[in-house]
Amino acid sequence: MSISTRSAANKRDMPADQTPDAKPALSDADMLARFQTSKKRPPCSQTLGMRLTHVTQADKSIRMAFDVSPDFANPTGAIQGGFISAMLDEAMSTCCIIASNVTMTAPTLEMKISFFRPLFAGHAEVAARIVKWGKSAAFMEAEAFDPEGRLVAKATATALPKPFKRL
Repeated sequence: MSISTRSAANKRDMPADQTPDAKPALSDADMLARFQTSKKRPPCSQTLGMRLTHVTQADKSIRMAFDVSPDFANPTGAIQGGFISAMLDEAMSTCCIIASNVTMTAPTLEMKISFFRPLFAGHAEVAARIVKWGKSAAFMEAEAFDPEGRLVAKATATALPKPFKRL
């Protein structure tokens, strides 16, 4: 996959040195350590019990573990789908941030989720990857798994990569 470099006419294009195809500025291990030791974790990540466990920049993929709170359960004891959706979205957005060498954020434009089985409080994992990074949009997918490794839900999403700045 090739990505266009920034042109004067289109400042939304990602500069060549910040594309997901550019050589990573940090090794996978260093990128993982950077996220695991960050003091700037968003409160939403902490609420979800998120922990980045694996980074493969060459494949534009990551894995996350979640400590799923029983507070997220519906009356049947299963985790409410909105929380599973948030875990999938968190993983896909983080995947984009890492692919940009932590220079861009990726607000989600749309997301589709299919649920296959219930998830219960405790451990869950999510694998996410970038399918395509275009001039103005990134396309991602993610899968959530229960403690036995069974597929719980799958999401696809489109995001709008943009340089980091506080809103």
